[in-house]
Amino acid sequence: MEVITITNQKGGVGKTTTAMNLAAGLGLKGKSVLILDLDPQANLTSGLGIEKHNIKYDIFDLIIKHTPPKKAIIKTSSIGVDLIPSTIQLAGADIHLSMLKNLDEKIFARTIDSCKRKYDYLIMDCPPSLGLLNRNALAVADKIIIPIQAEYYALDGLTQLLSTISLVKKMFNPTLKIGGLLLTMYDSRTNLAKEVKNEIEKFFKEQVFKTIIPRNIKLAAAPSTGQSIFDYDNNSIGAKSYDALSKEVLTWGVK
Repeated sequence: MEVITITNQKGGVGKTTTAMNLAAGLGLKGKSVLILDLDPQANLTSGLGIEKHNIKYDIFDLIIKHTPPKKAIIKTSSIGVDLIPSTIQLAGADIHLSMLKNLDEKIFARTIDSCKRKYDYLIMDCPPSLGLLNRNALAVADKIIIPIQAEYYALDGLTQLLSTISLVKKMFNPTLKIGGLLLTMYDSRTNLAKEVKNEIEKFFKEQVFKTIIPRNIKLAAAPSTGQSIFDYDNNSIGAKSYDALSKEVLTWGVK
């Protein structure tokens, strides 16, 4: 099982959209995927059509109350994709975690160990911060995907994120790798988007995904229906882009 953490402390850059649609794209290619919603806003959970009253256990129960992961897993409408949901109670997780003694940044290890035989991929959708949840998600990841909005201030905070990644790698996870920086909300009609793209490719070179996610109204609308972009409009440019991204991810490690 490959563990992918999707993170960027900036909000509104497409982390949840990427988690949802990358998982769905991999599922359509015959892979089994488990997503962990680590954001108290629970946008991924609602975007996959999971109603609050159907949630008996969430990610908070797993990491704070030590509920077995299998009790929290919910099947989604996307083929091959299961979810461990989030609720607003996760907002207090950082406080609970900071009170724990001997915190080793491995709170998700038990979940991974119990699921690695069942799933090909485990994807973690992180909140827009660099808190304990994010650091723990990095501590157990094989690879990181960093969505970057192709707009002004796109690189703001990226240095801090890369510093955090470097620290986690040194202290807890020496095999951690950046799977790729993913340009999102790209509008090829604007010079600004092109400039941002050129700057990112200049500094990060082969670490940038070949796939670029365009600004697309269908991608924005799909979560309101509880569907991935593939179920909402499989012929949209958004669906084609996330299909291409899932193909890139499938080539990781292939020589």
